[in-house]
Amino acid sequence: MTPPDNLSNPSLKNLDLVTFLFGYHDTTFLPVDRAKMNKAIFDALKPGGLLIIADHSAKPEDGANVGKTLHRIAEKTLRSEIEEAGFVFVAEGDFIRRPGDERTTPSSQNPATVDNFILKFRKP
Repeated sequence: MTPPDNLSNPSLKNLDLVTFLFGYHDTTFLPVDRAKMNKAIFDALKPGGLLIIADHSAKPEDGANVGKTLHRIAEKTLRSEIEEAGFVFVAEGDFIRRPGDERTTPSSQNPATVDNFILKFRKP
């Protein structure tokens, strides 16, 4: 398996779309250089290409510190990291939001009540 921060496969160029679904939080506790990973995704997309990320919401103050314990990441933290790689935020989807989620339990304990976010970015 190719490490997520080493996407050097030559066939991963000029992509129209990359999706990263419910796994970005895992990169916060694995030996992954997220800045390098995000840059590799950026480089794999053609100009105008899209990156869609969905993940489980953490409390804003938790940042990237509860990936291993709660399997969550703060939306603001993820968005900031992606924008630092050069992506431009385009839109968000709210159709899997669960505002009643207190964001204090692991996302796997009760998936029906977990607040999730979806963010759409574009490579300029």
